[in-house]
Amino acid sequence: MSRKLVAAIQEQSIPLDDPAAFDQLLQEIGDAKIVMIGEATHGTSDFYRLRAEFSKRLIQEKGFAAIAVEGDWPSVYAINRFVKGYDSQPQPVKELLISSFGRWPAWMWANEDVEWFVSWLAKENQQRTPDSKIGFYGIDLYSLYESIDEVVNFLESNPSYGTDLELAKKAFSCLEPYNRMPEHYALSSAHFTDECIAEVTSLLQSIRSNEQRYPQAHEQDLNLEMNALAAKNAEAYYRAMLQDDALSWNIRDTHMVEAIKEIQSYYGEDAKIIVWEHNTHVGDAAATSMADQGLTNVGQLIREQYGRKHTYAIGFGTYEGTVIAGSSWGETPEEMNIPPTRFNTWEGQLHAAGAQDKLLLFNDKNRKQFDEWIGHRAIGVVYNPEFEAYGNFVPSRVSERYDAFLYIDRSSALRPLSW
Repeated sequence: MSRKLVAAIQEQSIPLDDPAAFDQLLQEIGDAKIVMIGEATHGTSDFYRLRAEFSKRLIQEKGFAAIAVEGDWPSVYAINRFVKGYDSQPQPVKELLISSFGRWPAWMWANEDVEWFVSWLAKENQQRTPDSKIGFYGIDLYSLYESIDEVVNFLESNPSYGTDLELAKKAFSCLEPYNRMPEHYALSSAHFTDECIAEVTSLLQSIRSNEQRYPQAHEQDLNLEMNALAAKNAEAYYRAMLQDDALSWNIRDTHMVEAIKEIQSYYGEDAKIIVWEHNTHVGDAAATSMADQGLTNVGQLIREQYGRKHTYAIGFGTYEGTVIAGSSWGETPEEMNIPPTRFNTWEGQLHAAGAQDKLLLFNDKNRKQFDEWIGHRAIGVVYNPEFEAYGNFVPSRVSERYDAFLYIDRSSALRPLSW
């Protein structure tokens, strides 16, 4: 690996303890409508804390209207109801997060850093008029059954919407035989007709075509449509899951982009949206080896659909530290050590340039200095440190993948609320 990269990092990085670091980042963002803020793991406190702190400034100084996160719509919508004051008898924040995020990996959102930010956002919204309150929404699609439940329950409590209720019941009946386990649906999907596909598609189409009928109070219309959208795309995701990894990944990220655009449309075409997701979703896939596997992602699609001058992507990384993760899917989460990475990786180069936290800004003047291919660390909800060299580094052209990068030399695990 060329020492020129280390020299370029030393020359152009901004220490994160410099009070002006975020000022410069805000200036670079300019008038972007979509700002995507990543994370290199799903269990690092530093990433969550800094992402939240910068989002506060985007909200207060740049007028951003909502945050869209890598979480399921029904669970995260409970947080939106809380921060917007829709609940007459709200739970304490800690209890709300624990009860809303009971499914593995619960620690992603039921943790102390999210608790702090949700508390801040609720207080911020108390000072705002009803039409200027900041929203907080989930854009993932794992909530196949939860979203169908939400639609059916709403329509049953509002019997005047009989046509859509019948469509919702048909969709529910089609999916119900699989014991409310999407994995069973995935295993069975290769052997049945297109009935379930048609049912969830018809439900979404009907709700969209009749959206003016549904009450706007407490965003009931948005909640109904987004649950129908999640159910439709979740059905397609689980159907593809066991057949084609690239297809299921692309269905998921395409859904998240569709959800972002629906949220923005709800707030108005000029509304500005913050996106919180893993680096692998927000960093442009076209600048990584993911493209060789036929994968796209949110960052790439958002850039293509909005144009680069209207979007901004911020990545995160760490050299070593601790993280919350499971050793396999569904296993009890634990605090694990992240070992120091090799010199010939992006994080290794950042460490070699000086063992301090830093910010790098990429623009037309300097992108070429940072666009060589290099391994960039990514840790998900499942992690095995002893094997990370074989599967946790994504070859990337970092300055093309992101517009800015926040580096934490030694990071710390977040604290789950259930511990």
